[in-house]
Amino acid sequence: MTSVRAAVSRRAFAGGVLGTLAAPAVVRGQGTYPNRPVRYINPYPAGGPTDTLSRIFCAKMTELTGQQWIVENRGGAGGNLGMDALAKSDPDGYTLGLGGIAAHAISPTLYAKLPFNARSDFTFVSTIWWLPNLLAVNLDVPAKSVAELIELCRKNPGKYSYGSAGSGTTLHLSGELFKMLAKVDIQHVPYRGSAPATQDLLAGQISMMFDNIPGTLTQSRAGKVRPLGVTSAKRTPVAPDIPTIAETLPGMDIVSWTTLTGPAKLPPEVVARLSELSKKAIESEDLKAKYAELATTAWWSTPADTLAFRDSEEARLAPIIKASGARVD
Repeated sequence: MTSVRAAVSRRAFAGGVLGTLAAPAVVRGQGTYPNRPVRYINPYPAGGPTDTLSRIFCAKMTELTGQQWIVENRGGAGGNLGMDALAKSDPDGYTLGLGGIAAHAISPTLYAKLPFNARSDFTFVSTIWWLPNLLAVNLDVPAKSVAELIELCRKNPGKYSYGSAGSGTTLHLSGELFKMLAKVDIQHVPYRGSAPATQDLLAGQISMMFDNIPGTLTQSRAGKVRPLGVTSAKRTPVAPDIPTIAETLPGMDIVSWTTLTGPAKLPPEVVARLSELSKKAIESEDLKAKYAELATTAWWSTPADTLAFRDSEEARLAPIIKASGARVD
């Protein structure tokens, strides 16, 4: 991860200790929080990776609080419909949701107009998880490493193509950043989701693909595609044998990350309590193990560090999004 990520991690322990000591067990005027079920908006459809990971998190929060954390899937518009509903909900701590890189760091630049302000309309409680994207090539591509792939693309400008789950996604931006850093000419082929892109990769219709690591890792472990590198700045704990692209191309650093998010103006006492609870959930051994099984790394940070990280990611990704031509007017 970038130096910003490292700084966030270094501050997390000290901030977490102080936040935990300061967090009151009782929220003024409403008894022990939470004292009724909590609605958790997942702005993506049911059945996908974010749904599975969210349900694991919510099950742990239910266990810790004794109150049901109910996942409500409200997919559409790249996550913006669900985030709009969250932004407009009552700031009482009983409607929260899954924020992250798409809605809070990419959408502000990708979309000319949004129904919400990605920063000021929300309260950022904690990060929840991160996972890198994986660059894999079909077996007909002769490159066995990132360096060999770059050399191959430079010798054959325009010949090779990469697929993604859609324009403006972290998968698309990973490809565009790779092109910028490697100075290669490869064609982007956007798909409506990772499944059809993966099918064409296996069939040899596209040369390579950037995809969230859980799906493509399964294909690579089965020997159906060749993994070349992950898009995070450091190797992922769930696949430490796969090198980072940054080991060959310094500056290559794009990961998918998520946050526990509420509407703006959540009471400070609620934020403190949620910070305490989320730390216990995210750093629990059983949750970390379940996430690792899904090639995902659990990641907790303080509210202040989560907001600072969001701000840094929006600023860092903006020029990549603009260069990609993916902006939606």
